[in-house]
Amino acid sequence: MTDAGTFEPESERVIRQVRDDILDGVRPPGSRLVEREIAAELGVSRLPVRDALRVLVAEGLVTPRPRTWAVVREFTPSDVADLHEVRTALEVMAFRLAAERHTPEGLARLRRVLDAGLHASRDGDAVRARRAAADFHETVTDLADNGLLSEIERLLRSRMRWLLSQHDDLVGVAEEHEELYQAIADRDLPRVEQLATVHAATVRAVNVDRPVPAQADASE
Repeated sequence: MTDAGTFEPESERVIRQVRDDILDGVRPPGSRLVEREIAAELGVSRLPVRDALRVLVAEGLVTPRPRTWAVVREFTPSDVADLHEVRTALEVMAFRLAAERHTPEGLARLRRVLDAGLHASRDGDAVRARRAAADFHETVTDLADNGLLSEIERLLRSRMRWLLSQHDDLVGVAEEHEELYQAIADRDLPRVEQLATVHAATVRAVNVDRPVPAQADASE
């Protein structure tokens, strides 16, 4: 999100809007992404839409189609299993490093993100709760203070945010985050590693399989 008065290129605005629509379920898997339709919807020319779709293809959220359209990616069970394996390995490390290296400022930031997730989940606001859950994991990676880990996280961020949005146990996930926060704050490394492993398994277990029929592959 940009600050008031900060210029945001049209392509960045389109990327952010379409990405959010995909992650929030507004544009479900298999949905057609047609340049001229998105351009009309967002009040831009087709060029920034074309640029945005290229970026979202690179992020792993969109599958290209010939000519001037694409579709929202339909993740296969194999794709999801691969994401979970990578996520588990990286996040156990991230939580452990965050417990070792966090600063008071970083811990306060993590607390704010955690509180936002707890409030949203208890209010039943699924979109805000899932966004806050993903923010929590990204903030933990920031606290880990490992440049290479952060670089890998940025590369996988959109797919990991998608993965973390595929559940309905809003309160349960937020409460596990609260336990993880306390272990990080206490610098309790064995407990952090245990909780991080359990949390990864929990998210995998509560992932919701939401098959959506693909749209017809008709060209414009």
